[in-house]
Amino acid sequence: MKFLTGLLAAVLLIAGMGASHAVVRIADDRGGRIGTYVDKYQDLRQSGETVIIDGLCASACTIVLGAIPHDRICVTSSATLGFHAAWDFGNNGRAVTNPEATQMLYAMYPSQVKRWISQRGGLTPHMLFLKGKQLQAMYKPCYLDAQASTIKPPRRPLPQQGEQVESARGQLLH
Repeated sequence: MKFLTGLLAAVLLIAGMGASHAVVRIADDRGGRIGTYVDKYQDLRQSGETVIIDGLCASACTIVLGAIPHDRICVTSSATLGFHAAWDFGNNGRAVTNPEATQMLYAMYPSQVKRWISQRGGLTPHMLFLKGKQLQAMYKPCYLDAQASTIKPPRRPLPQQGEQVESARGQLLH
């Protein structure tokens, strides 16, 4: 009987630990203005939340790699990072590479990501994609598929009327 009680206590403790850690999932984020992402990720860094990259994280979204501590980022088998040079609209409305912003962006990345980018010619107007085994060698795996099939997470209550809910992209959901 003591063994069964101890086993039940251990299972409840483990389940409680998983439910208490806040997580932000990034998927299908094509990026945007660098300043917006710097602000967003500074807030996320201070929150202590873990980041799961589970899909496309491109352009300014990749700033997450420099803003969030390495041990608080994990990647799924679906994760893909897309890197390119920063750009502005020129006088004729066309995209023009911004060398200063590109250097600032590059400086934010961890050293292993910088090496990977440099080995492929650096940040240019053409998108470079980091995914699969190369990405998983740099960041710990999330194992979402394995966890989802073996452990059912506790159900969270639905938001109360008037309570605001934020998506992983930082948009308020109504």
